[in-house]
Amino acid sequence: MRILFFGDIFGRPGREALARVLPGLKEKYRPDIIICNGENLAHGAGATESVVNEVLSAGVDIITSGNHIFDKPNIADFMARDKRLIRPLNFEAGSPGEGFSIIEKNGVKAMVLNLIGRVYMKHLYQNPFLTVEEFLPTVPPDVKIVIVDFSLTPYKVRWSYDESSKQYKRVVGGKIDEDRLTGQQITATNIIVLKTEIVPDKSSKEPDAVVVTTIGEGEALVFRRGVVTIGRWRKTLSESRLEFIDSENKPIELSRGRSWIEVVLADKAEALQFE
Repeated sequence: MRILFFGDIFGRPGREALARVLPGLKEKYRPDIIICNGENLAHGAGATESVVNEVLSAGVDIITSGNHIFDKPNIADFMARDKRLIRPLNFEAGSPGEGFSIIEKNGVKAMVLNLIGRVYMKHLYQNPFLTVEEFLPTVPPDVKIVIVDFSLTPYKVRWSYDESSKQYKRVVGGKIDEDRLTGQQITATNIIVLKTEIVPDKSSKEPDAVVVTTIGEGEALVFRRGVVTIGRWRKTLSESRLEFIDSENKPIELSRGRSWIEVVLADKAEALQFE
């Protein structure tokens, strides 16, 4: 089965681009199923019945969505009537619409399943991994293909040092990262990046649980007062204090204030950038 999947169709420019390129792509690839994410179809946030019908009329079979799908009024009523527009399965209990849609093409039944991540979302969605684990046994046996659209917030973190306040300020996915209790941007006096191993927690009932290796030692980057020190972290026993040492094996003294530790996989550390 050939599947043509479009990512986030954003506002009118996205809809016009879809209508322009879809005929040629259909002729070239002859897809059996055409899917797109449509959470931002209307003015870049949410969807309306008219724009959903516009996209469906262009030839899209199923429209998935994400956290913005209910930003426009009345779309929930449309979802109740037309199952071709779906929302993430792990939305809060009682949310309008369905988290999946089943379509049959050329005698083969396929399911399009929609999920959403929870990191840096305003709503506390259900655990997507537990949700899908509970859901999959209910998939009808005649469904031969399951296609998953997993909507996630970009997790690109940037810390910028502010000389006037002597603080590092946190930005995630290009947006200011706010403390949910204070509404203020998250700041820290010291930023410590630990390069270590992260492995599945086999003792946990949650399939996405992990264990961060903090016994032993590994490379560390310590940012203080706008300067980075490349050193190592060390912790000999679980009850031992976590130490940071420089290239001369001397302790790295942290500045007085709040410290933030970022943990990264040692084999993925090439993605780190700093000046």
